Amino acid sequence: MVSVILANQISLDDVETRFGLTFVREPDFSPEFLALDIVLPESHLQALDRVQANFLTLLKRSIVLENIVKMVVLAPLLDLAGFYELPYRIEAETSVELVAEDRDEVIRGRIDVLVLNRQLWLLVIESKRTSFDITTAILQALTYMLGNPDPQHPSYGLVTNGHGFLFIKLVQQPTHQYAYSHVFSLVNRGNDLYTVLQILKHLGSIIRA
Repeated sequence: MVSVILANQISLDDVETRFGLTFVREPDFSPEFLALDIVLPESHLQALDRVQANFLTLLKRSIVLENIVKMVVLAPLLDLAGFYELPYRIEAETSVELVAEDRDEVIRGRIDVLVLNRQLWLLVIESKRTSFDITTAILQALTYMLGNPDPQHPSYGLVTNGHGFLFIKLVQQPTHQYAYSHVFSLVNRGNDLYTVLQILKHLGSIIRA
């Protein structure tokens, strides 16, 4: 009998064991997260400053829930990154089932936002309440990324709770390996959204190539 496991009810160690995942610390594995040579136009910088200011204003008033995070932070980022344009397609709340080899188990969950390009997964975005640490979303995003229908190419994920952002890279061939970017935050000095958008644009150029 096949057992169904919810993606938010397993540990990272469980996923590493089930799918032979290895965490890679060497920066050479994920140079995509160092895309600082991309020049953003002044209009984009001004828009990102508004996003940061709007979010910090909301944060002073109350805990910002997931839907507000999507509207105030994620929607403008995806727009500036060009992911509402062809050839990308947005699908929200997409169901995912992942079957573990040699086990009668199915890991099941839902993706908050899925950006597709020619049926390839570009980004998996798990937005959480601002009171949650972004590490609580890493496991779910990584689990969903393992369901990439084209395992020959890397998958990229972005987890966020609204003020913190962490990119993930997953490679499934020849072996299963993954890595993280630095943690970017809206409460840091300056505006880390500049770097987040640079990375998003770089990932978009990789998929378009």
